[in-house]
Amino acid sequence: MHLTMIQRSIDYIEDNLKTDITAKELSEMAGFSVFHYYRVFQSAVGMPVMQYITRRRLVHALYNMHGGEKMIEVALAYGFETQAGFYKAFVREFGYTPTEFLAMSKKRKPYRINLFQEEQIMVSHKKIKEVLKNWGLENEKLADVVYEETGNVSESACYVGDGYVIKFSPNLGRVENHISLSQALESIGLSTATPIKTVDGKFVVASDDLYFYVTKRLEGKQLKASTMYLEDYMPKARFIGEIIGQLSVALSKVEVIANQANILKTAKEWAIPALVGKMDMPEGFLEMYEKEFGEIYESLPQQIIHRDPNPGNIILCGDNWGVLDFDLSERNIRIFDPCYAATAILSESFEADNTDRLNQWINIYKNIIYGYDEVVKLSDNEWKALPYVVITNQFIATAWFSEQDKYKELYEINKKMTEWLLQNFDNMLLNS
Repeated sequence: MHLTMIQRSIDYIEDNLKTDITAKELSEMAGFSVFHYYRVFQSAVGMPVMQYITRRRLVHALYNMHGGEKMIEVALAYGFETQAGFYKAFVREFGYTPTEFLAMSKKRKPYRINLFQEEQIMVSHKKIKEVLKNWGLENEKLADVVYEETGNVSESACYVGDGYVIKFSPNLGRVENHISLSQALESIGLSTATPIKTVDGKFVVASDDLYFYVTKRLEGKQLKASTMYLEDYMPKARFIGEIIGQLSVALSKVEVIANQANILKTAKEWAIPALVGKMDMPEGFLEMYEKEFGEIYESLPQQIIHRDPNPGNIILCGDNWGVLDFDLSERNIRIFDPCYAATAILSESFEADNTDRLNQWINIYKNIIYGYDEVVKLSDNEWKALPYVVITNQFIATAWFSEQDKYKELYEINKKMTEWLLQNFDNMLLNS
């Protein structure tokens, strides 16, 4: 009941961002007292209603500026009395000036928030500063995490000064995943985003149904998918494969509890049924897929894997490298990671009509696998399984995107990408 009322408020706010909206007006629409409405809204959304309105106005203003509108124009259009007022609100909300944020981000139309469909994590900088008191870091400057390759803004992390990152999640298991794995890997010499203890010796702080933890910020640059297509791209791809292979060896040595995954079962029982009729699949492919992959799946070596080794999670600093974010780690077939890394590069650079780039990607994929095999010797059945794992990853990712309104653009990209991979399945077959 309450969630339905708050969703109506969110929809009303989204449709009236250029008008004067008050908490009293919204509370009357919801049938609550103003005091009770404030509490219900913050509980459902994660931040106070008036700050939410300001944030949505700023997000839409940024989109308009990406389209060429001047700062003063969008400031006045979205209810700020002066450009200076808009500027201060922007810096306070994101930790960057509008000009800095424009340079880092990409033009992307703001999606409509749907509380019923997606897990929403909205945490104000004010709230983060309160939590950071547990680490004695409340006076450090905060800034949103903007991913260099995509221009996307993290919904679950924030930079704290120059040396730390604070992360938050409603899922305690994922938080504990990252903490235990990063500590275990650091103990054997791998550079990771290890957690920092609070002043009273804890790693995690719970507040308002979220779990917060602080990690050190790794020095260096994130790998970018776009750079993979420049000169000497095959040695670069092989290097990525070697890094993932070394990570795989390290993960095989750690002793932690992790969820067991079965991607074949997930694909057969959920992802493929969700996609049938929505995309073109070669005749007879699914029958071959279930038979051929099904016969060898149980023989594929399994261990704890990273689960999300996209280029942005690999940090390079000179001859050294490090890995971020183990919150999705699980026990799975080990070749999931190199296959996922290859498809992550393709997803961030996919152009359906760019034949030259697509042909380059086939070689990138092959060299990632060859680099991985240099470190982790693949079994005969792993060589046979590689294209099936690539396709399985894509089935699962595309099905998930198809169910999220906020990822419509990614769904369309991954749908076309999966269809292309199906057409080029034979090109992904490799020999040991």
